[in-house]
Amino acid sequence: MSEQYIAQVRTTAVVLAGGTGQRVGLSIPKQLLKIAGKAVIEHTLSIFQQAESIDDVIVLMAPGYVSDVEKIVAKAGLTKVIKVIEGGSTRNETTERAIAALGEGLADGEDRNVLFHDAVRPLLSQRVIKDCVDALDRYQAVDVAIPSADTIIVTRTHGEDGAFITDVPDRSRLRRGQTPQAFKLSTIRRAYEVAAGDPNFQATDDCSVVLKYLPDVPIYVVAGDEYNMKVTQPVDVFIADKLFQLASTAVPQPAGEADYRELLTGKTMVVFGGSYGIGADIASLAESFGAKVYALGRSTTGTHIENPEHVDDALSTAYAETGRIDYVVNTAGVLRIGKLAETDTATIQEALNVNYLAPVQIARASYKYLAETKGQLLLYTSSSYTRGRAEYSLYSSTKAAMVNLTQALSDEWAADGVRVNCVNPERTATPMRTKAFGEEPVGSLLSSEAVARTSVDVLLSEMTGHVIDVRQQDPTRGASEASGFEQALASVLDRQIDVS
Repeated sequence: MSEQYIAQVRTTAVVLAGGTGQRVGLSIPKQLLKIAGKAVIEHTLSIFQQAESIDDVIVLMAPGYVSDVEKIVAKAGLTKVIKVIEGGSTRNETTERAIAALGEGLADGEDRNVLFHDAVRPLLSQRVIKDCVDALDRYQAVDVAIPSADTIIVTRTHGEDGAFITDVPDRSRLRRGQTPQAFKLSTIRRAYEVAAGDPNFQATDDCSVVLKYLPDVPIYVVAGDEYNMKVTQPVDVFIADKLFQLASTAVPQPAGEADYRELLTGKTMVVFGGSYGIGADIASLAESFGAKVYALGRSTTGTHIENPEHVDDALSTAYAETGRIDYVVNTAGVLRIGKLAETDTATIQEALNVNYLAPVQIARASYKYLAETKGQLLLYTSSSYTRGRAEYSLYSSTKAAMVNLTQALSDEWAADGVRVNCVNPERTATPMRTKAFGEEPVGSLLSSEAVARTSVDVLLSEMTGHVIDVRQQDPTRGASEASGFEQALASVLDRQIDVS
């Protein structure tokens, strides 16, 4: 197959959503269950919407629920979804319907790549998708699997006595199968055509159909991910929700200077907390690339973000002078350390006013301006947001609130084109941190300039509803290029002891 022909092959993701939800005790299909504020299937479809190697998506939905998915697709703007059709009564029948739909409109001899994926695996990574599509350049069938951490036993049941071990296979050769499973359409179609001649045909996955009925076709195995879990049992709902809570997103790729200038020239940015530290660096960077920036702070402009009138005045002034507000950033905050029982009421009120109520007011006041420009609100959390620690109860809890506020507003404002994101810096060298902890070893902290650069990249991206980790592992960016879930899982312990 020539490289030119490979480049022309379309790739379709088929999302299999025929489950009923009985095993998780639901009266609706489990793929419609909400996790982290969205239906499971919306999370899954969004992954394929963002995948560069996927051209279009077909959904096979449980009978009676097609319209529910169509509403989700329309509301979320999932433009790659071209069909939502009813699945069959079995997995085999559902796949056969997908194959028939995929063949419609294809010219004689024309082929396409197809990825079959379980709708209830909403934590699929872009890396796995890319690896599957790339593997189809060389192979006709591809599976995704991970090593088994558990010993697998083979049992046999003896009446009322129960089950007994009959074999313990070599674990080093065992893998746990996941999805997607990827094929050339012509290959999976041929496998099902051969299988149709078998009166005892029954399979729970598509690679096994190829393995049994096209034994001469090698099935390549792509390395899967531990977090590409399937929501099947009640405990899976809880685990998936917690993974979404911990999940952060890899930082967007940095733009070139010409891109920064093109994207920022003529735009208006309002930065609360812009007197020093991260806020001042964001303001300086954006201004250097042509944005009109209003950097506001208590010590420079006398702006107290806990005062709603100050916030309203700042935004209305920026709008009156420039006719637009494209970005609103809030880096302001206070860090008060101490045992809660020994903290006076004034200190508690200050922490709540500055770290929680002020961002809420900033968001509320900014909405009308950002809706007009399809702009973005950028908030900040702390590495302690996933778990509070002794003597940081006020700080950690208000920073956790910023994550929830981000996720809630991103959903609430999505229909109006307003994006909301939250940056989670690792311990950063800022005046606030120095005041709280004193001078710390050189090189042990992330620079505020690195956080500012990533913040601008987020503002210029199309992402919304994300928590973006900024870490010290990559000195050129001040951030890791690992996937968001890898960052989240690798840094859970760090977050329990770090305070940005």
